[in-house]
Amino acid sequence: MSEVIRLKKGLNIKLKGSAEKVLEKLPAPATVALKPTDFPGLTPKLSVKAEAEVKAGDALFYDKYHPEIIFTAPVGGKVLSVNRGERRKILEVVIETSEKAGKVKFKKADPVSLSEEEVKEQILKSGLWPFLKRRPYGIIASPKEKPVSIYVSTFDTAPLAPDYNFLVDGQLDTFQTGINALAKLTDGKIYLGINSGSAFSGIKNVEFNTFEGPHPAGNVGIQIANTNPINKGDVVWTIDVQAILFIGRLFETGEVDLTKTIAIAGSEIKEPKYYQTILGAPVASLVKDKLVEADYNQRIISGNVLTGTKVNTSTYMGYYDSLLSVIPEGDEYEFFGWADPGFGKFSASKTFFGKLFPKKEYTLNANMHGGERAFVMSGQYEKLVPMNILPVHLLKAVLVNDIDKMEQLGIYEVVEEDLALCEYACTSKIEVQKILREGINTMIKELG
Repeated sequence: MSEVIRLKKGLNIKLKGSAEKVLEKLPAPATVALKPTDFPGLTPKLSVKAEAEVKAGDALFYDKYHPEIIFTAPVGGKVLSVNRGERRKILEVVIETSEKAGKVKFKKADPVSLSEEEVKEQILKSGLWPFLKRRPYGIIASPKEKPVSIYVSTFDTAPLAPDYNFLVDGQLDTFQTGINALAKLTDGKIYLGINSGSAFSGIKNVEFNTFEGPHPAGNVGIQIANTNPINKGDVVWTIDVQAILFIGRLFETGEVDLTKTIAIAGSEIKEPKYYQTILGAPVASLVKDKLVEADYNQRIISGNVLTGTKVNTSTYMGYYDSLLSVIPEGDEYEFFGWADPGFGKFSASKTFFGKLFPKKEYTLNANMHGGERAFVMSGQYEKLVPMNILPVHLLKAVLVNDIDKMEQLGIYEVVEEDLALCEYACTSKIEVQKILREGINTMIKELG
């Protein structure tokens, strides 16, 4: 077993409504959707038109600048609609599911016996390549690059996060197949970030890094920074646990099977637990009959409360998300809230009396409690980011568009999730994640 890396910086936000380790299989949804907006930097080009019949694994759209990267249908059926936004931007490709549509057949083989090019071609043609992300920048990996290593985090420390040990129960052999396929794509190592009691400790063909500490210890970017920090010119790939299962199934069955387990959790869910569904499932089918009060103003989030996307019952789950969080909207006015001693409140700075109860779980809402203020040096951010960077200085370099400073201050090492706690705790209400993505987009545009 590897040496334990103990991280002290960070913050655990204990919310009510964690998912109970009970799995329920949901019926196949009437529709599913793939959303190009889930992929930063993607310029999609359609491969199909509305009313077209598709099989699971057929191409729906592809990347204009990397046409070998395709995005395939999670299910078979009919393309119900292609929904567009401003300037005809593609927002969703919606498929009406049909069990009779069938699946595209790919090569069934043990990846250990295949060459690098054969493995790469299979992952590309099946549409599973978009699950591979590259650092720097947190965008889809380029098939023309070879990473120095591949990192996988097998645990999540975000609020209400699913337990990956539970997600892979009974599927570790498939996970191993996926790891064996990924090993063909790099000359370096595959690093698995684990915590104590990990179900992944028996996986072969990997090197383990064991972490302890508060959130964001489970973020793959934090794990990279505390083992092999990214330097200019380095390319590291990352991928999540369920995506490795998808790849494993592809090689074991020769089919695209995007069945996934998600946690539906939060204080506004009657019985928070795990559900088996399909990637891109509609939010309406997931929350049906599960909300505490159907007429109460609630915020539904695809992902966790720090980095997830606000959705509603007319939209679909995010491509990379394994969690649906539901919390109160918090749009009611709090009279003299500043004078409340805060026995039932949580504070990142421990200014409320709630700090006397460290194990207490809280019902927190989405209320910002004020608007944006002057961006001052408070020392808050540095306490929340277990990396060797200066977050405030980096963000200010982004705001003034100083590329050299952005490089020097560590923009290659971070994506939005790594600084999400800073945005949560920020006294100045700065949109940290939005600013960081703008900086990353500038780096991509200027340096590639």
